[in-house]
Amino acid sequence: MSIMSALKISRRPATGFVVVGMFWGCFAAYVPEIKAQLGASDALFGMLLLGSATGLVSAMWLAPKMDRSLGNRSMQVAACLLAFAWLWPGLVTLPVLFFAVMCGVGMASGLLDVIMNARVSELEASHSRSLMNANHAMFSLSYAVAALITGAAREAGLPPVMVLAGFGVLTLLALPILRMEVAVVEEPETGRGRYPLWPILICGAIVLVAFMSEATVEAWSALHVERTLGGGAAEGALGPAMLGLTMMIGRFSGQVVAERLREVTVIYWAALMASAGALIASVAPTPLIAYVGFGVLGLGVSVIGPMGLALVGRMVPPHLRTEAISRAAVIGFSGFFWAPSLMGFVSEGFGLRVAFACVAVMLLIAIPLAIVMNRMEKDKIAASVA
Repeated sequence: MSIMSALKISRRPATGFVVVGMFWGCFAAYVPEIKAQLGASDALFGMLLLGSATGLVSAMWLAPKMDRSLGNRSMQVAACLLAFAWLWPGLVTLPVLFFAVMCGVGMASGLLDVIMNARVSELEASHSRSLMNANHAMFSLSYAVAALITGAAREAGLPPVMVLAGFGVLTLLALPILRMEVAVVEEPETGRGRYPLWPILICGAIVLVAFMSEATVEAWSALHVERTLGGGAAEGALGPAMLGLTMMIGRFSGQVVAERLREVTVIYWAALMASAGALIASVAPTPLIAYVGFGVLGLGVSVIGPMGLALVGRMVPPHLRTEAISRAAVIGFSGFFWAPSLMGFVSEGFGLRVAFACVAVMLLIAIPLAIVMNRMEKDKIAASVA
């Protein structure tokens, strides 16, 4: 099968996606409890999550240097840093300390994100096939399973630090798999050409739209179900879990679709589907209808980000691949942190229903960006033939 062979080829970076997914899935399910522990309003909590964005910006500069210096151990070191960083969000009760802790989480998560995506792009180049969707599907699967486990843990009264520490132990056990040889690419002495800024910016913007939408549901779906629709803790945790499960299905399906259809076509229909899902979630009268909305959104948004990262890896020279993916990934992954913050301000002023409706509008921005990127790729092909 296409999916199984893709995962076999990329099993080492896929393990990195599993590590990142399980921590964020756990955090998403614990958001109502952590928010209450801090005594923060929607707007304040959203602003505190900007600490993650601050850490992520530093990852944009550190990841390529770390990758060059550590080589085949770079994913291992980044995973250890991430496990350590996640010990603290459930322990602090002061908002200022939570902001500082989330800075560390954002930096560690960004480092591992950039490096593992670069490893997948290297494997795509060496095996001449699409692998990105299958790897991102492993993030979604891990995210959903972790959210479900955390929902049960919350019902049992377990504190966040205990569950996050448990996932940290699993990360340490996975370290041997995360060691991976790095492809050595010599920088050409001549014919370097211009720096590929526009492909990085446009692909980064596509990924940004996708991940901002994803992050909104991750961070606020549990609160939407529990506060707006009157659900319990387990029902709230099912919100992010539904997103993760449907994104897993969408990305595994996208792995097959990516080998048959052009990216711009898939992104076009995926953006429309995801936008419809966000609208359903915004007007849902019951948790069940909200789950349907989260599921439709997950199916659509699942393939947009991975295809954006795959595009930038293909559009730049090989010696710039890690750096280009680092730049595009940080632009995109910043959506995981900016979106919850913006969502907090919108929710504070207008409610979570309006905030989810804004997500529906934002998703449509991916369509013109994909069309522009498609035109640039055609120009590149025409120039290489000429």
